[in-house]
Amino acid sequence: MAAISKPEHPVDEPLILGPQDNPSLTRTLYNNIWHPPKRGWWILFGICLLGVGMYTTSILITVTQGIGVWGNQIPVGWAFDIINFVWWIGIGHAGTLISAILLLFQQKWRTSINRFSEAMTIFAVMCAAVYPILHTGRPWFSAYWLFPWPNTMSIWPQFKSPLMWDVFAVSTYFITSLLFWFMGLIPDLAGLRDRTESRVARTIYGLFSLGWRGSAQQWTHWHTAYNLLAAFSTPLVLSVHTIVSWDFAVGLMPGWHATIFPPYFVAGAVFSGFAMVMSLMIPARHFLNLKHVVTMKHLENINKVILTTSMIVGYGYLMEYFCAFYSGNRFESYIFTQRLIGAYWPVYWTLLACNVVIPHLFWFKRARTNIPLMWIVSIFVNVGMWTERFIIIVGSLYNDFLPSKWHIYIPRPVDFGVFFGSMFFFGMLFLLFLRFLPPVAVAEMKELNAEMNAHHEAEAA
Repeated sequence: MAAISKPEHPVDEPLILGPQDNPSLTRTLYNNIWHPPKRGWWILFGICLLGVGMYTTSILITVTQGIGVWGNQIPVGWAFDIINFVWWIGIGHAGTLISAILLLFQQKWRTSINRFSEAMTIFAVMCAAVYPILHTGRPWFSAYWLFPWPNTMSIWPQFKSPLMWDVFAVSTYFITSLLFWFMGLIPDLAGLRDRTESRVARTIYGLFSLGWRGSAQQWTHWHTAYNLLAAFSTPLVLSVHTIVSWDFAVGLMPGWHATIFPPYFVAGAVFSGFAMVMSLMIPARHFLNLKHVVTMKHLENINKVILTTSMIVGYGYLMEYFCAFYSGNRFESYIFTQRLIGAYWPVYWTLLACNVVIPHLFWFKRARTNIPLMWIVSIFVNVGMWTERFIIIVGSLYNDFLPSKWHIYIPRPVDFGVFFGSMFFFGMLFLLFLRFLPPVAVAEMKELNAEMNAHHEAEAA
């Protein structure tokens, strides 16, 4: 397959929506790069920049004054820092699942949504990586201890620490996801290099396209490397959030010490990841005119995955209660009773409503194909998965073994500043991605389109 050629029609023509041939696909998928951003993009980008300013300010306050500015108090030593870390890592799971596993299983519907999900994975992991660094308290003294090189005191990392497991799991996941995303971008970057009229843009796209010319040999090597990275990424879907769950499962704290945590966390990560894909894709699909590329079939498949993982997560909640009460451990049964009627009962019932009840709307095809409804459900799922992490961490820590130490955790403004600021940082990165890169894999989409046309012609003959 040759590098993407210049479109036959001027780029200032209105988009032709309908059956897609190569020229119309090119105009549809490159339209956001060829044209200046609209007013709405600038407004959203400005809001995100303000939010990033709040994010930076909150981090500076934390670093200069210490984590005492957070609401963490004994016995709640972990709070928004670990809650948000686990939440962001979970959101990043859908990218690897859609891109790698569906590629290996040759599921063609991934082609329209894999670029969205891969970008979301990269940005979510970048947001998550900030929290363990801040969590160490004084990162300029302690952060470098997390990496496997001897420091000036000849102290090596403590590999028995769950914090070390997180560093290795998340860094491996980030590097592999970044390479996988970049590998898929190379043919499209070459197309932008050959097409752009700006000398600066041509230089930048040419640098990152790595000399791609679209020869048969290059395509062979590309497919081999792409599939190898997909095979390498697939175990990460299970390993990364399993290792994150061990942060809790290896502890003796009631509510944590459970073997169900690894599969339960993995299912929850896929659940929240697909919900975030839906939350981002529906507005992008509308404003970038991708309705005939990201079809209702794609959205319905995502909704089916959300429904399936919702039932798995609900089963995990049920098994937690069964194990707690069947074990006869009064500390376990007390913690799980407090989740229902204790200080944070509104948070727990919100969790059940968002993660277990609301997704069951997707049993009905009318709900699975109602775009406003599916977007609202995806927002509820993201809220529910954050409250789940809150209940697991704070709900188990605030009532520990010593009643004299019990303390209600109340987050402070800096906690909210870092949390919401990370969301604005994520939004800024995603807007920049939509501005300078094609949101859908152009080369893969054209290849799929050619296969579909050949299939239709064969059927007609």
